Amino acid sequence: MTTIATVPRRRRLRPAVTEALAGYLFLLPWLIGLTVLTGGPILYSLYLSFTDYDLLTPPSWTGVDNFEAMAADPRYWNSVRVTLTYVVIFVPLLQIFSMLLALLLNRRMRFSSGYRALFYLPSLMGASVAVAALWRQVFGEAGLVNSALAAIGIHDVGSWVGDPGRALGTIITLSLWAFGSTMIIYLAGLRQIPGELLEAAEVDGAGRVRRFFSVTVPLMTPLIFFNLLMGTINAFQSFTGAFVISGGGGGPVDSTLFYTLYLYEKGFRQLQMGYASAMAWVLLAVLAVITGVLFLTSRRWVFYGEES
Repeated sequence: MTTIATVPRRRRLRPAVTEALAGYLFLLPWLIGLTVLTGGPILYSLYLSFTDYDLLTPPSWTGVDNFEAMAADPRYWNSVRVTLTYVVIFVPLLQIFSMLLALLLNRRMRFSSGYRALFYLPSLMGASVAVAALWRQVFGEAGLVNSALAAIGIHDVGSWVGDPGRALGTIITLSLWAFGSTMIIYLAGLRQIPGELLEAAEVDGAGRVRRFFSVTVPLMTPLIFFNLLMGTINAFQSFTGAFVISGGGGGPVDSTLFYTLYLYEKGFRQLQMGYASAMAWVLLAVLAVITGVLFLTSRRWVFYGEES
């Protein structure tokens, strides 16, 4: 009696598994790039932070010597002071200025789209090298600012970027000039506020200021939180404006010596790459702590739509 052998059927993958595999296949180039070009250098910089490395000779293990040297370095602490001063002044000013302009542009007016595009334009250029170089000329001793002051009778002001007491202020002004992206986010949030809530508050007798703080601000807190978080992270990493305006040295008298600028000086000018790596990891740890604190405290003042 002849028997016919049965051929086992191939088990077909479920559609969900097939789609997942296809998705990971498309993500594979990005994952390789993340691992090789980003993850690898990050871990290697962590190793370098515990070594003495000058880019010319192999790194030698020194333990925590770089961190101890940072703790005893007066220029390092000055860079921390300058950066904190910049962050504490710039970030709140950016939020206030962007919110006020968003409120202004949210009103019905002619050519409102043109005004929004005009105010957003500086953000496209940002604090680029060209803009920072122009800013240095504008606030120079014979720059546009001093020429305008001389026209109203104020003379002998001197160079704004060459004065230790005013140089940091010029960098803050330069950074504020690129407020467009923050303003656009606030403007989008203002457009999402239900008009009936504002009308109800007006019927109850609330004026413009009361409506702003009692209705608008609570509904805008998720966007305020986002802009505050991103603004703080970006402010701690500011580099281009300070580098160009100070000529790369953080002057005058280290008054614009930002943390990232000092990190660059240590790593690429003095070839102390181990020290620079240690500085980078301290900055990463500080940003992680600040981000964690902001997220923890946001539970008390950030209100989302589904919350009462």
